[in-house]
Amino acid sequence: MGLLEHKKRLLVLFCSPNSHGSTRMLLDGFVGEFKNQKDWLVTETDVYSLNAHPCTGCKACAKKDACAFGDLDSLDKELRRSDLLAVASPVYNDSFPAPMKAVLDRWQRYFEARFSRGDRCPIKKHRDAVLLLTMGREEEFPVEVTAHQLQRAFSVMNTTLRGCAVWDGTDRGRQNLGPALQKARGLALEILAGM
Repeated sequence: MGLLEHKKRLLVLFCSPNSHGSTRMLLDGFVGEFKNQKDWLVTETDVYSLNAHPCTGCKACAKKDACAFGDLDSLDKELRRSDLLAVASPVYNDSFPAPMKAVLDRWQRYFEARFSRGDRCPIKKHRDAVLLLTMGREEEFPVEVTAHQLQRAFSVMNTTLRGCAVWDGTDRGRQNLGPALQKARGLALEILAGM
């Protein structure tokens, strides 16, 4: 066995078009704790670069464990290998940006596996997940919406949403950054202590 097989895997879905903005700062606060650990491998996927084809409801995944479009096959492979998933995203219109919504829609393949093909556990390996959100406003509704969307998808993906760190009020600058970073680091440390 190679050295990489012994490492735990953190898969990050980075959902912002701005690679050096608020979402990156919050993500760095979380991921930094894992990069300091020798037994963790961090892999990041830029959701915008995936250019995910929209789900067409063709039902190909209802017949076999595959999608009619192969553009997310490598993401599916990384997801299945991961021990932890982090979704880092800005809030657009009380939800995720369109590229992440396309990915969420394509996770229909796991619902079809469960409900059309009867595979009670379409993804065998369990993982925890965290949600890292940035948004200009300060309100709870977008957090509830995005967390609900992930929890619905995770219900058939053998994934548990462990927590959420939110940097809200970004339209007014960095005044809320400190508590958000503290929450992100706290989630990371809690997960590391439990693994």
